Amino acid sequence: MNYSTGTAKLELAYDEDGCIIDVRSLFARFGQLRDGRDRRGLQYPLAVVLTVYTLAKLAGEDEPAGVAAWARLRQSWLAEVFNLKRPRMPHATTFRRVFEHAVCLSELQNVLSDFLKDTPMAKQSVVVSVDGKRLRGSIPLGQEKGLYLLAAYLPQAGVVLMQVEVARHQSELSVAPQVLEMLDLQGKIVTGDALFTQRDLSVQIVEAGGEYLWQAKDNQLHLRQAIEQLFELEVCVKGFSPGPTDFQTAHTLEKGHGRLEERTLTASSLLGDYLDWPYVEQVFKLERRLTNLKTKHTSYEISYGLTSLTAQEANPARLLQLVRWHWGIENGLHYRRDVTCHEDAVRTTQPRLAQVMAMINNLIIGLTRREGFANLAQARRYFNAHTDRALSLLFH
Repeated sequence: MNYSTGTAKLELAYDEDGCIIDVRSLFARFGQLRDGRDRRGLQYPLAVVLTVYTLAKLAGEDEPAGVAAWARLRQSWLAEVFNLKRPRMPHATTFRRVFEHAVCLSELQNVLSDFLKDTPMAKQSVVVSVDGKRLRGSIPLGQEKGLYLLAAYLPQAGVVLMQVEVARHQSELSVAPQVLEMLDLQGKIVTGDALFTQRDLSVQIVEAGGEYLWQAKDNQLHLRQAIEQLFELEVCVKGFSPGPTDFQTAHTLEKGHGRLEERTLTASSLLGDYLDWPYVEQVFKLERRLTNLKTKHTSYEISYGLTSLTAQEANPARLLQLVRWHWGIENGLHYRRDVTCHEDAVRTTQPRLAQVMAMINNLIIGLTRREGFANLAQARRYFNAHTDRALSLLFH
């Protein structure tokens, strides 16, 4: 079989008629990656190692030792699937060594990004959320910092478009322009927390054909104060009425997880010509009230934001939706990697190994979302029971 092109016919154990590998499949794309190992004595092609690891991850395994044990229990079937000469599967040490030394990180990231974004759901997604995550399991003993990754994520599709390391001497702000430069921002809306509310990033996004939606907090104090002042109730002396405004409001009320959540977003275009901020069109005030249905305790918070979207392009209801989609990177990506994939619990002090494992976590999140699963844990239980179905995701 020619693993460099991935175009050969593969006789699958579960398919009597055989199966033709799609050249656009993930397995075929894995076969195009450069392998940094010495070809002498090579037992497992890189495409096989990555595919077996991904299958085990889809089935619920979270670290190399568990992946190796899962593969060993299915080694006869997997050897037949991949036409291996010997019915053996890689040891946990082999997975670690391959990920640390054989994989080109940038090539693997590009392969995964290209594969996942080539779906109708990803193509239709407009919001790109930017946020960073520290891998706590990668913190060396006696130190405080481990691997830190900055991701650009499509919350509507569950797809990571790009993920890069933030080195020790760097910050998220210094890496964000590089990440955005790698993306096609035409027609996209970039969202981020207050850290990314920066003039240069705003210019970069709009001039690349996109739009931005930022929060305004104390790191941009004058900006926040100007927006806050706009939405303050105007106190008028007797005989005078408040000045005209263009305020428009959207409101949502939701019940779930034992609480009642009310959100009210008020938007205005009045500061478009006043604020000294590139390409700003609207500002908004977001009020959020949470009530615990059991204790009746209520909390209340107010935040402010700005966007390059005009009122015609995004009314208050649309802005409220965009803000909520942004936080999908916390619930849809970071939470799933930490809680379901146990990313922070998997100990590794090798940054390259940790980065590849994080990429594969991103991959299975994207794959399961593409297949219609809203619950990652449920999806992994399903694919553990239907390994043939998991295999077909990687070959078609």
